[in-house]
Amino acid sequence: MTDDLGAVANFLFEAGTLKHSKRTGWWMAGVRDPESVAEHSWRTSLIASVIAQLEGADPARAALMAVWHDSQEARTGDVNHLGKKYMGQEIAPEQVTADQVSGMPSALAKAVQAIVGEYEARESAEAICARDADKLECLLQGLEYKSQGYANVQRWIDNSRGRLVTDTAKQLADELIATGSLDWLKAAMGER
Repeated sequence: MTDDLGAVANFLFEAGTLKHSKRTGWWMAGVRDPESVAEHSWRTSLIASVIAQLEGADPARAALMAVWHDSQEARTGDVNHLGKKYMGQEIAPEQVTADQVSGMPSALAKAVQAIVGEYEARESAEAICARDADKLECLLQGLEYKSQGYANVQRWIDNSRGRLVTDTAKQLADELIATGSLDWLKAAMGER
């Protein structure tokens, strides 16, 4: 490979900061130690692959979009919806991504910019599945926080449910709401 991978190495360190960046909206609901952006992105990617598979879309492409969907927050931080109200002009995720991949091998930079652009355009089946996965992961995290005693998260659960587009995501949301957060463990242990 003739391209310099120094910009890629820098980005990989930059992306690592997302493991420590908290999802700030949960603080408003009283959650003391919310999950990180990286934790959210991992489960969002998993959910995106599930939704896409069940919707007849490309699960790998949907998961890839979900991996990159919040990568810009390594530079901008996780600004919650209330905080965005007070910020000046919002910077487009595509612009942040372009800065992040600047100096990377051209083929890689173009591929990353294309995947983020597709996600933000919200037009392809995979982008719709990835966006639903983002909302469904928030709903799921809200349900987990609620089971831990954080009653104020109901707003996040309801708002996330209301923003789902695909039939699969809507049905899965209803199933998640009807399921206890430890039902999986009971089933795995053969308990009822």
